[in-house]
Amino acid sequence: MTRPRIAYLTSNDPTDRRSWSGTHYFMAQALQKHCGDVCFLGPIEPPWELLAKIGSKAFRKATGKTYLYTHSIWLSKEIARIAERRLSANQCDLIFAPAGSTEIAYLETKIPIVYMSDTTVSLISNYYSEFSNVLEFSLREAEQIEQRAIERAAMLIYPSWWAARSAIDHYHADENNVHVVPFGANLENVPEPGVALRKKQSQRCQLLFVGVDWERKGGEIAFRTMLALERMGLPTDLTIVGCVPPAKFAHKNTKVIPFLNKNNLADRATFDSIFLQSDFLVLPSRTECAGIAFSEASAFGLPIMATDTGGVSGAVTNGENGYLLPSSASAEEYAELIYRLYRDESLYFEMRKKCRHAFEQRLNWESWGKAVAKHLVGITPSESLSSITACG
Repeated sequence: MTRPRIAYLTSNDPTDRRSWSGTHYFMAQALQKHCGDVCFLGPIEPPWELLAKIGSKAFRKATGKTYLYTHSIWLSKEIARIAERRLSANQCDLIFAPAGSTEIAYLETKIPIVYMSDTTVSLISNYYSEFSNVLEFSLREAEQIEQRAIERAAMLIYPSWWAARSAIDHYHADENNVHVVPFGANLENVPEPGVALRKKQSQRCQLLFVGVDWERKGGEIAFRTMLALERMGLPTDLTIVGCVPPAKFAHKNTKVIPFLNKNNLADRATFDSIFLQSDFLVLPSRTECAGIAFSEASAFGLPIMATDTGGVSGAVTNGENGYLLPSSASAEEYAELIYRLYRDESLYFEMRKKCRHAFEQRLNWESWGKAVAKHLVGITPSESLSSITACG
């Protein structure tokens, strides 16, 4: 039986492990294994897009206002034109568009479209800084693109109910066509359970903070959590991966690793080693649509301390693979929770096992691929249905 052919529609390079924190790459691999033969249509780089990006940044700097060129009608139509030409050269049964509202809003095709996103324009507007103070006409265009993308999709997939409910309630998506499937961990080599769980408590508690945006990811709270634990009598270190915090956060107990390239084998090994040596992932994000780091921490049996905001609850479950604290929670509250867990060896190890269990049950790309394969049955040509079922 012929496997369905899936057109994977992205503007950027889906084979680049840095693209969307590697999610495009690992998602494509899961589709290939469980759902059908993937044909990459990206990257798609329309003329003038770079100039629009530069102009948008300059305009924001000069006026404080944002022009969302990435959600503009002119860009959407230009991407659609290029994508249509590439589709005509590839006989595909299905289009899969991850974070692809702009890519599909004006796409003229009879091929069924699956639109996958971790948020909606309605949710992210004035939530992320880059979606704040948006020009009125630009926001209208972005909303129009989101609405058209949702209407044109035969299926919608989100990693959280936070995002899914917005599609249903704000954009009137058919609830029967909306599915929630959590993201997996973007890891090339997943550690065996025995490896992930072998680390025991030491005299120094090892906190891990991962993120390219120090402010948005709540870096200051993570830093002050380390200081609070020190005051409570628990020697603590904080490893910061992905950014360089402001100079005022320099401390003898912090280690900063500004950048790790997951396309590089040595950097991937360093990334894995850091997770294996850590005791907690502390990520008190101020805003967060999903967060792949939560799935990755769960793979290493690493309890998560995070903020209950946005779509975080799609990956972190209280008392299972970590704890969700309110946005108003102080560093002292994070520290008290960590202190209680870390000082109780049996309680701490039990949570580590629960973290790993959460990864094995739902926070992995294998589970994601199988779940999506089941949902795809019914929207692809009939001769491909049994192939998807068997593959999933």
